[in-house]
Amino acid sequence: MATEAPAASEDLVTRTEARRQESSASLDSKERAKLGQYFTPAPAADFIASLARLEGADPIRVLDPGAGAGSLTASVVTRILRLRPRARISVTACEIDPQLHGALAATLADCVSTAQAVGGHVETNLVQDDFITWATQADGFFAETPGPFDLVVMNPPYKKLAAGSRARKAVTAACAETSNLYSAFLALGVHLLAPGGQLAAITPRSFANGPYFRPFRRYFLDHMQIDHMHVFEARNKVFADTDVLQENVILSATRTDSPSRAPVTISTSRSYSEDVRSRVVPYEEMVHPADPEHFIHISADEESDQLAAAHSNLPSTLSGIGLQVSTGRVVDFRSKDHLRPDPVEGSVPLIYPLHMREGGILWPVPGAKKNNAIMLNGDTRKMTFPAGNYVVVKRLSSKEEKRRVVAVVFDSGVTECERIGFENHVNVFHADGQGFSREVARGLCLWLNSTLLDRFIRRFSGHTQVNATDLRNLRYPSREQLSKMGQCWDGTWPDQEMLDKIVEQNI
Repeated sequence: MATEAPAASEDLVTRTEARRQESSASLDSKERAKLGQYFTPAPAADFIASLARLEGADPIRVLDPGAGAGSLTASVVTRILRLRPRARISVTACEIDPQLHGALAATLADCVSTAQAVGGHVETNLVQDDFITWATQADGFFAETPGPFDLVVMNPPYKKLAAGSRARKAVTAACAETSNLYSAFLALGVHLLAPGGQLAAITPRSFANGPYFRPFRRYFLDHMQIDHMHVFEARNKVFADTDVLQENVILSATRTDSPSRAPVTISTSRSYSEDVRSRVVPYEEMVHPADPEHFIHISADEESDQLAAAHSNLPSTLSGIGLQVSTGRVVDFRSKDHLRPDPVEGSVPLIYPLHMREGGILWPVPGAKKNNAIMLNGDTRKMTFPAGNYVVVKRLSSKEEKRRVVAVVFDSGVTECERIGFENHVNVFHADGQGFSREVARGLCLWLNSTLLDRFIRRFSGHTQVNATDLRNLRYPSREQLSKMGQCWDGTWPDQEMLDKIVEQNI
């Protein structure tokens, strides 16, 4: 029987993978998008399961929220039975989609019979409900408190949580304010862990920085010791059979209310089938102790460490060069009565991303889908900036855009105006609400468009949104260095090679 145990448990993963593929093919793509469903391929599930520590608990209490067809549960049970054939395991699997309940029930039954075949014992609980509702139900008069669990494994759904939604309020009341379903699942997973319990998950890496995830990061880092972080270098390999382009990480962490700040293992690979490179870094390199934003810096390799060192050695902060950055003040749908498709008497330019072209502003753009102007009056003056030189950065770049940061100069000498409106989809560099020198503006624009800055940004940012907070937390060349760069730009936008050469020569 002992020699048959590994084979029996391995077959469990194979059968579950077949259920996953069949379930995935049968679901409507619109409904999947609505629920934020991205099923876990067997290699990903096995990788996540491999990070679990299995000593101590008896029975081992496992939670799989958003379980889908049960891929993670199958991989975890398989690994436990391989190492401890007579283990007792208690599995709770939550799944909201009724179309998946049959496949998930079959996987759970398969876990039970597989364990019996090798002398182990699995008991299961299929929760046919929304995980957030179930996990926060203890506020009900007769509700039984879920958990605690020794191991939480998850591939959570990816979808924004509306600010006033019941789900978001419930998660905030239970543990932490958060803006996305995946971070809500993570927060509740932490909340339901027993002391010393472990969380292992595959998620987008966007939680690592940006203002929207700040409260979640604070909660997570206050209650969890990060053990391992794995980075995939190729976005299209993780969920290859679902055409998902997403920057993902696999992480494991241990529940403790007094995190030790021990060193963290960081590994990287292009895909599951390729070699995994691994190293250990001090915790302080991942989470800088004095950082109020609690950014999580994921340096995948030594080259990333060198980039981090180069970034930290830049001479200035943004305030050190006398500048600030703000999100554009004009929210178009709130100001539609003041907007005009084309310039008219009494209006001023309104700048959207569509006006940004090769380092400068092309305005107006006749026939554009967006407006070109905003009326200047008592209601809108506070939304605008006085004439001057500004650097404008797109807040959102496409996933396949060559650079994460796309910046241009708004030059009032080129686009003559009394004041300017910048729409909410751009960030604006300014000097206390005013413009600043043309040379510094041009130098800053070159710096922001450089390959070096792009590498800095991509080192810690896993999403395509460039927030003003991210830009504030960067370090910069000195004002003198920026001015020298700007003097090298004669007004004709350089190609990338020349741009990078200007930057390298001056820093």
